Amino acid sequence: MSDQAAKLRQKITGLHNQYHAKTIAIVSGKGGVGKSNIALNFSLSLANKGKKVLLFDLDIGMGNIDILLGKSSRYSIINMFENNLSIYDIIEPGPNSLFYIAGGSGQDHIFYLDQDRLNYFLEQLELLFRQYDYIIFDMGAGVTRETIHYILAVDECILVTTPEPTSMTDAYSMVKHILSQQSIHFHLIINRSKNEKQGIDIMNRMSSAIKRFLHHDITPLGTIPDDESVVEAVINQQPFILHNPKSKASKAIEQVTKQFLGEAPRPKENSGFLSKLKRLITER
Repeated sequence: MSDQAAKLRQKITGLHNQYHAKTIAIVSGKGGVGKSNIALNFSLSLANKGKKVLLFDLDIGMGNIDILLGKSSRYSIINMFENNLSIYDIIEPGPNSLFYIAGGSGQDHIFYLDQDRLNYFLEQLELLFRQYDYIIFDMGAGVTRETIHYILAVDECILVTTPEPTSMTDAYSMVKHILSQQSIHFHLIINRSKNEKQGIDIMNRMSSAIKRFLHHDITPLGTIPDDESVVEAVINQQPFILHNPKSKASKAIEQVTKQFLGEAPRPKENSGFLSKLKRLITER
């Protein structure tokens, strides 16, 4: 076992149920809306505020969290099964006390687990629920027969869209598809808005449409402006809140995080993510 894995195991042994992670899926209706960048910087913003966060890249075949961080990850989730590793072995340290699990080629195997591997995966995940405040899943764009199980199992979803009509249409269709199977709490982030007025207008239109036609509330979290500093950060393989903390996008993601943390907590028992995921996968 690596030194890093040993240290993580020691940490969790001493926590004595201090934490019980909330699970969040960050989703989008289509690709190219900046979802993974939002997932990374939102996770970092939570970590900067003292929250213990694990970012789990579940974007099939397109996982790029490690690329956005400028890192070369030793392992992905696939290695846990192929090399008989513990989940501690595949967790990578990121900046500012953020931890992440990288996506990798062949990542789709995680959606086709046999019973033994599924049980092992869930047992390993269970160990982490007492270590983190949040386990955040960066899902692939859209929704498929395989990824829907993970989305339906989480406590909450954060939907990322842009003002482009195709992005908004696909985002609405995705919410409709998910809600047709199960009620789940959605948050909304508008990325790459031309200005705050446009972002707020899009949020209001999306929220109204979902309320009117799907009879479901969606919680607006905020807008992230179209900002050249974000492009520069991606080129430099740095999260934009670290590359330029004073940029418009960085200030906006900090405001989104404050909004998220400032919401009145919804009453719930311990997360049922593991039991729900097992049931959803075995019933497919």
